Amino acid sequence: MRYALISDIHANLAALDAVLADIERRGVDAIYHAGDLVGYSAEPNEVVERLQERAIAGVAGNYDSTVATGYAHCGCRSESPRQEELAQLSYRWTLDATTPETKRHLGGLPFSLDLRPLGGHTHGPRLVLVHGTPTLNTVYWTEDRTDEFCLKMAKYVGLESGDAIAFGHTHKPWHRVVEGIRFINTGSVGRPKDGHWQAGYVLLDFGGVETHVEHVRVPYDIERTIAGVRAAGLPEEFAEFLKSGGRATVPG
Repeated sequence: MRYALISDIHANLAALDAVLADIERRGVDAIYHAGDLVGYSAEPNEVVERLQERAIAGVAGNYDSTVATGYAHCGCRSESPRQEELAQLSYRWTLDATTPETKRHLGGLPFSLDLRPLGGHTHGPRLVLVHGTPTLNTVYWTEDRTDEFCLKMAKYVGLESGDAIAFGHTHKPWHRVVEGIRFINTGSVGRPKDGHWQAGYVLLDFGGVETHVEHVRVPYDIERTIAGVRAAGLPEEFAEFLKSGGRATVPG
């Protein structure tokens, strides 16, 4: 089975459309998303509509579940008072901008997905999809987490050698194999933080003779997204963040 895994689109429709076009060109069996469809950019409703049009299933990111429930905060991590201020500005704008239909869709997203490419009638490999970790969608599963932490998360959902778990939330792509289990951070479609502005996603060949993980980067019309951010009255720091691939210091 050939999967495309996308995550952290963050209301960046131009990036999403570029990624979907690249996926279509390459060819996959199915596309899934790992959440955070909204926040920080100006087209949250349009992103949700596009995923619905394409029947792309996925899980709830922290931004999705907080917007859906009207929570007090987006669940983002801030490291300074200014970052906290920017996070709140984005969250309040997104709460106001998302339609009731969008909020209902976000609220209906599951916490996790359990995919079995060989079917549920056999004891074949599993791919579990979450946003942050199998325990909370607000926990950052960064590349510097220990193997012990990874195995603890795997045990939480009963993963075995040959299985895989994919997630996002940190906006930084990475991949590791520990005791035969694959741990895959998909990176971010609409708001990368690894110093590269291009949209990112993962191609995963899974369930066959060999498993192959490829992190893909795709250029998109970033100026269109930046123009939308400015037209919406969102902070200029968000535009700088997009252009710098996350090197500008703002939350996400």
